[in-house]
Amino acid sequence: MNASRLAAANTPDAERAFFVADLSQVYRQHERWRKWLPEIEPHYAVKCNPDPYVLRLLAALGAGFDCASNGEISHVLSIGGIDPSRIVFANPCKAASFIRSAARAGVDKMTFDNADELHKIARIHPGAKLIVRILADDSKSICRFGIKFGAPLEVVPSLLAKAKELGLNVVGVSFHVGSGCYDPTIYADAIRRARDVFAMAEEAGYHFTLLDVGGGFEDALFERAAVVLTEAIDEYFPCRDDISIIAEPGRFYVSRAFSLAANIIARRAAASADVQAQAPTPPPSQEAEEQQPSVMYYINDGVYGAFNCVMFDHQTVHPYVLSMGGSFHCPASEALALSSVWGPTCDSIDCVCKVVELPAALRVGDWLGFDNMGAYTICAASQFNGFELSDVIYTSGTGAAGEEVRAVLRRFAHEIGESV
Repeated sequence: MNASRLAAANTPDAERAFFVADLSQVYRQHERWRKWLPEIEPHYAVKCNPDPYVLRLLAALGAGFDCASNGEISHVLSIGGIDPSRIVFANPCKAASFIRSAARAGVDKMTFDNADELHKIARIHPGAKLIVRILADDSKSICRFGIKFGAPLEVVPSLLAKAKELGLNVVGVSFHVGSGCYDPTIYADAIRRARDVFAMAEEAGYHFTLLDVGGGFEDALFERAAVVLTEAIDEYFPCRDDISIIAEPGRFYVSRAFSLAANIIARRAAASADVQAQAPTPPPSQEAEEQQPSVMYYINDGVYGAFNCVMFDHQTVHPYVLSMGGSFHCPASEALALSSVWGPTCDSIDCVCKVVELPAALRVGDWLGFDNMGAYTICAASQFNGFELSDVIYTSGTGAAGEEVRAVLRRFAHEIGESV
């Protein structure tokens, strides 16, 4: 509402889109992780959302971090109070300068899946603690990684032999079933493969002490995945007193913690659509996806910005009305119209929703909301066409979770010597 008043007063970019981040949701997800997977230490995948307050909260909660670049490592360490041993450089194919920087920063744990990487590490960071990343079945995930990363099991013995020849220390095995895994049973097969690699390591003269079960954890399927993982670990690693188990969750922590508010900056509709909007919406004669939208709404964030998740993360977003006609109340009786939602750029691929039902009475200046916007959104947004990135407004939440978030952050600030 304040943005509407500022826009009316000709304040530039007053109606700019913005995120709201609820840090208490991140805290609740961490509590959920500790309840269902108490033996597995989460290392948050920074690439998913490198938000500074998310990183700070997770650091305060004792989580580790999965970093894929020199920039991510520097970002994490700049928070203060984070020991480099809490970081895994989980990129199997790294630039030589990045390996050198990791060595200087004291980051020793890093992954590999090929012999060339071993030669690089032996030359630049011979004291590294290496983790062999194996190929896992990722056929049940939205984003598959196997085409790019992961050593097939038949290649692992030769890699371990080469590592031994180069005098390198290989301490464990990792895998990744793919991002957005929709069939948690796939974790059992990956754990079985990891068990085979532990045996291969013994034959090569190594005694592994680390098992990294990767990421892919979906919020709605998390409990199922936790049960599968726990049962598989119990079956294949019944004796694990000297084994540390870690994971690399990303979207699990942040997806639901961020919502986006976007302003309708333009609208296109045929005259007939405005006439029809005054009458009740008849039942659709066919599926909405097969019909043509009668109204086109343009909002001030799009697929080159926060909604890059539509293109790169295969997500489907669902807009809802935040405010209409200066009111937060949208009556259920409002007539609906088949609509499309577009981003602000001059590119025709900048389509946020091809077909969606929205109130036909929406006009320029009204606001749409989008939930579950925390994963792979801000991190990959660009400023194409000169549009700035959407800001983030933070809340620590209400109730017990909100109070605990504030207490945890205060303790962390005190521990690293900051004034509260």
